[in-house]
Amino acid sequence: EATRVARRVAGEAARDVLVAGNLSCAWVYKPDEPETHRRTRELFDRQLAVMTGEGVDFIIAETFNWTGEALIAAEAIKDAGLPAMITMGLDNDPNSFEGYSPGEQVKRLADAGVDIVGTNCFRSPGHMLPLMEEIRAAVPDTVHLAAQPVAFHGTYEQPNFVSLPEFPYELEEITLPRAQMGEFALQARDLGYNYIGSCCGSVASHVREMARVLGKTSSDEREW
Repeated sequence: EATRVARRVAGEAARDVLVAGNLSCAWVYKPDEPETHRRTRELFDRQLAVMTGEGVDFIIAETFNWTGEALIAAEAIKDAGLPAMITMGLDNDPNSFEGYSPGEQVKRLADAGVDIVGTNCFRSPGHMLPLMEEIRAAVPDTVHLAAQPVAFHGTYEQPNFVSLPEFPYELEEITLPRAQMGEFALQARDLGYNYIGSCCGSVASHVREMARVLGKTSSDEREW
């Protein structure tokens, strides 16, 4: 139903708008248990069958901690005949659960043929940007990169906002101002990132500011 809503809204736009489907952690993957690999793929295939049946243009698979699970998602999306954007969730320890660095994570995804690679969730712009630099240096300039931070503050000891005492009932105390998300959008663009967005805590005002600084808003739109 969500895919239908997105497709209907895209069709109402006065320009071409892409519709993305979504995959994320299946919560059954264990690297040393092949049966969980098959179960993960089965769950991805079931979701993809629904979304492709409704006419999505590409798939965003996101917030993975296991690189192996992300690679299963990549295979499933490829077999569905769609472009893939896969982003890893970089925790307080930014290495994947296998121990791969952020750069190695996206390199493995890019080597597997994923169209767009990068990181999303968990970290604020300030705690994500240094890892984005590492990711950019790990893959050729021809590889498309994505970044979507949360709109919450983190700390140097615990950059993952879900590990903070404010999570989940006092998140308004650590919400970022929209200007900070706009600054991030410019920094990401200057780093060579092609797909710039936001994740948890991001609301319309954050997205609007990011769009504004990147020149994505309509030229005839009135000032507020």
